[in-house]
Amino acid sequence: MPTIRAIFVLTVFLAVTFLLIPVQWLFVTFGLRARRSFPHRYHRFVAYLFGIKIRVVGAPPDSAALLLANHTSWLDIVIFSAVTPLSFIAKSEVNSWPFFGTLARLQRTVFVTRSRRSETGQARDAIAERLAEGDVLVLFPEGTSDDGNSVLPFKSALLSAADTALHQGRQVTVQPVSTAYVAREGIPMGRENRPLYAWYGDMELVPHLWEALEAGPLDVVVQFHPPLQAMDRKELARVAWDRVRKGQAAALAGIL
Repeated sequence: MPTIRAIFVLTVFLAVTFLLIPVQWLFVTFGLRARRSFPHRYHRFVAYLFGIKIRVVGAPPDSAALLLANHTSWLDIVIFSAVTPLSFIAKSEVNSWPFFGTLARLQRTVFVTRSRRSETGQARDAIAERLAEGDVLVLFPEGTSDDGNSVLPFKSALLSAADTALHQGRQVTVQPVSTAYVAREGIPMGRENRPLYAWYGDMELVPHLWEALEAGPLDVVVQFHPPLQAMDRKELARVAWDRVRKGQAAALAGIL
């Protein structure tokens, strides 16, 4: 049964996605307002199809915001997008991925080169420009994904983008967000089962996608913490990391 379900889910996902790609392409190409909201509606369907049950704690932003979140899996893209209209900040390598790179571009992802310090300023300015346009952007400051049981320290290099946008005259919210993968098929999930959904290390994307589909429905808690006040970017990274870490730990412990 898990294999049959996975085949059905993957078939429907691919069919619907290839059908809707031209629609979003038109929205993006002509700069229509639906370019922001359409991916949200699409990912709500994908979350339902995959069996992802999302419980939201707190309030997501409805205008220009930089969300600082922990990163567990490619599933985070579906989860965040299903909660509210937004775009992502991703490493430049994603842009060249077959199929998934196309989806990232259509969601108006901001691609950054993390390995070159010389390009940090360009990345910061690109993020600030999108914030100044009123977009909600998700940044994963860990710089990589983890096994879903803890949160790696946040890097601060791109956090000054919010200040840059403020200097351009736009009010920008900086908001920490915790995600926690808490249950499999409605049953609380232990540390040993999270790698079924968590994508990290040297895992291959496509085989892991298949494994996650076979693993069955997933329950996730997404907690939007109160926005942070303006502060030094390194202090901002530390404070945001502490709130995200505590939020994830509370959700995994069943406190939320």
